[in-house]
Amino acid sequence: MEKNKLQRIGVLTSGGDAPGMNAAIRSVVRGAIFNGLEVVGIRRGYEGLLEGDIIPLSVSSVGGIIHRGGTFLRTARCEEFKRPEGINEGLTRLREYDLHGLVVIGGDGSFRGAWELAKRGFPVVGIPGTIDNDIAGTDTTLGFDTAANTALDAVVKLRDTASSHERLFIVEVMGRHSGCLALHVAVAGGAECAVIPERPVNIEELCRKLQSTRHRGKTHSLVVVAEGAMGAQELAAQLQDKAGFEFRITVLGHIQRGGAPSVADAVLGSRMGSFAVKALLEGEKGVMVGILKGELALSPLPVAWEQKSELPQELMDLVDVLSI
Repeated sequence: MEKNKLQRIGVLTSGGDAPGMNAAIRSVVRGAIFNGLEVVGIRRGYEGLLEGDIIPLSVSSVGGIIHRGGTFLRTARCEEFKRPEGINEGLTRLREYDLHGLVVIGGDGSFRGAWELAKRGFPVVGIPGTIDNDIAGTDTTLGFDTAANTALDAVVKLRDTASSHERLFIVEVMGRHSGCLALHVAVAGGAECAVIPERPVNIEELCRKLQSTRHRGKTHSLVVVAEGAMGAQELAAQLQDKAGFEFRITVLGHIQRGGAPSVADAVLGSRMGSFAVKALLEGEKGVMVGILKGELALSPLPVAWEQKSELPQELMDLVDVLSI
């Protein structure tokens, strides 16, 4: 689409919320208005698109939201949008609302819907927002830094209790298909082990490591587990069965998604939002914004699910090195 034909765009958040989404929305809105465009917000993601739940957005509409957690446009998962009929209905709605472009903030599931719209000729740009940091085409996703710091804060506090009572703790963090969050928290929190989907855990080896730390006088131990690798309860049962260890379990759950974004996520959301508007103005469609080696870049949306976001082997090995 030529620049002079882009007059009115929409923005929506879809899937799981992530800290920094509001910063990205704010940047999309203000970046669009700065360039002479009208902007509407589509509430509750694709579900809201199908139901016509849209609101006009102005400079003042997004005032004061940059430091708010969650997404003020709200979010939802939409099963109907996974079917061709739902996609076609969404495209009809976009045209009815006289929209000429769309910014979708979410994870790979949200991007699949965006790609279907793009294949039908509608200009869509994605912003990767997920605390799992599991999307290829970007070094980090919106919300990951905040979630990692939230989890680390909990781990640091648990270590105080673990040390005081000479206990072993298992902390379960989010990450259905990726252990990125668990791995970073384990390294930063001084854990004995990170149990992640990318590396099967050797229970006997883990038992030997925990026994070794006890023998050298360490009064506490910590294991961080990603929910997609193994539940904390299951891991604790196996360690109890193999070596008689008694663990205290903490499942952090959705607390990791909440809270004000960190400086890194507020800045990242702001940069990505403005860059997404620029991409639409330049006629891009079916692409996602990413940050690679500190520089903003565009990748085709399918990169998000067709390529695997690999964890650095060096970081996986570092947990073992530092926990001797």
